[in-house]
Amino acid sequence: METNVYEQFAQLEDRHFWFLGRRNIFFDLLGRVLRGRNDLQILEVGCGAGGMLGPLARFGTVTGLDIAKDYVAYCHRRGHQRVLAGSGYELPFRDQSFDLVAAFDTIEHIPDDGRVLREIRRVLKPGGRVFLSVPAYQFLYSQNDRVAHHQRRYTAHQLRERLRAAGLTPQRLSYFNTFLFPLILPAVLVLKLKEKLFGLPEGQTNLSHSFAGPVNRAFAAVMSSEKLLLRHMEFPFGHSLLALAG
Repeated sequence: METNVYEQFAQLEDRHFWFLGRRNIFFDLLGRVLRGRNDLQILEVGCGAGGMLGPLARFGTVTGLDIAKDYVAYCHRRGHQRVLAGSGYELPFRDQSFDLVAAFDTIEHIPDDGRVLREIRRVLKPGGRVFLSVPAYQFLYSQNDRVAHHQRRYTAHQLRERLRAAGLTPQRLSYFNTFLFPLILPAVLVLKLKEKLFGLPEGQTNLSHSFAGPVNRAFAAVMSSEKLLLRHMEFPFGHSLLALAG
């Protein structure tokens, strides 16, 4: 990921509706699955600027890993000392070390996603869980993905098969960011057309646009409300995917 994108993420993760909504969805699901556990050994692969390390700490001791040394240092400055630099291809941990391994919007950055999933399976304890999120639908691949160095986007079928091929058993798999998808889809397609016809400013992403406070809060509330339905069902489409596996 380009440096300006990491800096943008670090600035926006506490206020942009996308970060707020996904965090509410993820931790509602994890809270119900983990049922009050606070003694787990947890690994976050691809922790980036460290925005998820704090929320994960409610479940136990969290170790972060990122390939970018600059952002490992950034996490340390934020007070997250259990963060180290390393590759998802060769996780620097013993077999069966972690109760929970999380990779929030991470594996789409990695050329060989199967290899990192097999490594995640290796360091997972028996009975442990893996939580993943990824962007959905390759036809939505745009400059945003290129700037973020995404290798691909996924369908539910593709993600399920990747997990199974790595020896993991999918337990929950759903699209999300579904309620806002009717707004996101035409916006992305128009942006792709504009890029093709006229080009776009270098480095521009779909997070480059800020929203007025009330609009941002409304979008965050709409996206976050999906957690209520996700307690009982799986969405058949959406802008992103989440998966829980073991």
